[in-house]
Amino acid sequence: MIRFLVLIFFALCASVLAEEKKNTKYKFSFGAIADCQYCEAPDRGQRKYSASKEKLHQCVEHFNKEDLSFVIHLGDFIDRDFSSFDEILPIYNSLEAPGYHVLGNHDFEVADEYKSQVPKKLGMPSKYYDFKIKNWRFVCLDGNDLSFIAYPKGSKRYQESEAYYHEQKIRSPKWNGGVGAEQMSWVRKVLQAAEGSQEKVILFSHFPVYPQDPHNLWNAKEVIKLLEEFSCVKAYINGHNHKGKYGIKGGIHYLTCKGMVDSETTAYSIVRVYHDRLELSGYGRETKLKLMNLRKNK
Repeated sequence: MIRFLVLIFFALCASVLAEEKKNTKYKFSFGAIADCQYCEAPDRGQRKYSASKEKLHQCVEHFNKEDLSFVIHLGDFIDRDFSSFDEILPIYNSLEAPGYHVLGNHDFEVADEYKSQVPKKLGMPSKYYDFKIKNWRFVCLDGNDLSFIAYPKGSKRYQESEAYYHEQKIRSPKWNGGVGAEQMSWVRKVLQAAEGSQEKVILFSHFPVYPQDPHNLWNAKEVIKLLEEFSCVKAYINGHNHKGKYGIKGGIHYLTCKGMVDSETTAYSIVRVYHDRLELSGYGRETKLKLMNLRKNK
């Protein structure tokens, strides 16, 4: 009897230790940058446009010393001019880890004839897409699906965006954008599949949806409503608002990363993914942050 109790005791101890190990060792990590926003132009206020080249170079050097599964740039890779991509892309493409992008409004501040070429220039498989690391699904949204900037003025997509903006009586500024119906349907299918496979999901976008802010997507409420339907969704990470912001709603963490372009210093993060949380190590203007108690899959 005593031997049996001892065996139970050691079995319980082993179980506790296994659980602690699962929760204290991160699964993998990735780098996150928002609003590099490079161009060769005079500074404007806190925005040091040309300095972003050296900031990104130093950031990439740091990332290449870390064991990262990937790096995501959260939109506004350039500030303007299609030629700016040729100046800044070689630095980003020197990453040893896979480098991904989401599209920002400033990425389309180029001549009309180049607007359709921006996703290909950035090496994106499409304007919105997803990929998987271990049992985590990463969904990259296109917040310029509806936009006054992403399409030539007078084009069909421009007119559709204009009609949507006025018919829905949007108050969010025109330099923001929205997620269209076709993309919303695609997101639903991706989340349904992730839920069925017991995957955990983080979404990336340029535009925030929460907390309430003038920088938010035109249809932020619609996006939030969709995300809250799925327990697999753990976090939504974006750029656009250079000051940064954070909130939690319906168990989902919403994080706005600070803009690299602002001020003399830099801004970027390394995100470590644990079983039950995300831990961010911030550099420059970015701060250390823990996104705790990720909601569990049903």
